[in-house]
Amino acid sequence: MSILDYTAAELSRKIKEGKHTAIEAMEAVFERIGEKEEEYRCYITADRESALIRAAGVQRKIEAGELCGPLAGVPVAVKDNLCTKGVPTSCASRILANFIPPYSATAVENLERAGAVMIGKTNMDEFAMGSTTETSFYGVTKNPVDPGRVPGGSSGGSAAAVALSECFMALGSDTGGSIRQPASYCGVVGLKPTYGMVSRYGLVAYASSLDQIGPITKNVEDAAYLLEAVASYDEKDSTSAPDAERDFAEALTEDVKGMRIGIPRDYFGEGLDAEVREAVLAAAETLRAAGAFVEEFDLGMVKYAVPAYYTIATAEASSNLERFDGIKYGYRTGDFEGLHNMYKKTRSEGFGEEVKRRIMLGSFVLSSGYYDAFYLKALRTKALIKKAFDEAFAEFDLILGPVAPSTAPKLGESLSDPLKMYLGDIYTIAVNLAGLPGISVPCGKDKNGLPIGMQLIGDCFAEKKLIRAAYTYEKRKAGADAWAKIMRRS
Repeated sequence: MSILDYTAAELSRKIKEGKHTAIEAMEAVFERIGEKEEEYRCYITADRESALIRAAGVQRKIEAGELCGPLAGVPVAVKDNLCTKGVPTSCASRILANFIPPYSATAVENLERAGAVMIGKTNMDEFAMGSTTETSFYGVTKNPVDPGRVPGGSSGGSAAAVALSECFMALGSDTGGSIRQPASYCGVVGLKPTYGMVSRYGLVAYASSLDQIGPITKNVEDAAYLLEAVASYDEKDSTSAPDAERDFAEALTEDVKGMRIGIPRDYFGEGLDAEVREAVLAAAETLRAAGAFVEEFDLGMVKYAVPAYYTIATAEASSNLERFDGIKYGYRTGDFEGLHNMYKKTRSEGFGEEVKRRIMLGSFVLSSGYYDAFYLKALRTKALIKKAFDEAFAEFDLILGPVAPSTAPKLGESLSDPLKMYLGDIYTIAVNLAGLPGISVPCGKDKNGLPIGMQLIGDCFAEKKLIRAAYTYEKRKAGADAWAKIMRRS
């Protein structure tokens, strides 16, 4: 068994037992990066020498008994919109190509305290704006199952790196599905926490009221441990939740007896691929067989989620990206006449097409004469979406549905039709609008062998229920798959 076949939790146990070292694990990761990176382009920054120095330091602390947590010594990748002290943070944009932060994001500091060892920074859609990881200034990341297809986005680099074993786990960020959708496309686990569960300090903002950092891992156990490591109250983040429970490992039990799970009829209508529908409903049956009560219901407000999300997200983006002007840090055009010309040329040259599109949309909905008609109406719609979820969670513990309408599209298909790309987020964005937690778990493959993910959604701060149900499903499905394999051989 290769060291790269271990999950993060298994690797950490082997390191503490003295069977492997953090240095060996990092060496194995960089060997795999050397084999795969030229084709798949999961990383923007990956410095072998620096990573090995960090691994050696962690190994000494493990041997001295100073680090004994479930992730000690494990190599981890970090999405390139999380600030890392002394390590470039570009958000996959030309405008931040030379930016090296003087501090690290709170989530990254928490990772380091847990003993995880950063490999480098993963590729992403520029400023997290996209669903395919094709808008990066540093090139396109490819799907690990089929390099002719996208890995999803915007955390596509993190998801592909986990699937390719170019890391053991990774951090992503989720504004409208950017953890769950690439996890679904790449066949790994992605968990978007409740808004406020993980500090956003040091996360370069796209849409501040929607962004949330979360784990992408090989399995549910690793997701629970990684979330537990990075989640904390943070005085530097005014939206950080002070009293939330954060002992997620307790939820790693195979038990859903009596749990009520709702399946929204609205999620299974027109536009959903038949193979995705079949796989997700089969996952529901697995949970029913494990003792959960599963029932269909009408969620409502689903058709309003996409316009509300893109109105709010682009409005916040136009405000947040105003700071990138060529004056304080980042790229500055080399040829300009006067201050306003410098602003214009810097932004024209520094931002990519999708980022410019969203800035213009956001500026439009915030402009005089359109603010009430679009932005305020979107905020009222957001409140109604949250109310619809509140009513659902008065009856159900969890909601189950698809992550995306289809499996991973081919490279270039989504960028040629931005509206189609936006509509592909229909099952994930309402979770961000309502500030809820959601998890994507692999539940099958289509006829082309492409992964399909099912999504579980919980009420605010109900991560333990999510993890318990996802863990139960994963274990049951693994057992069923193993039995089917035995039967085929016989």
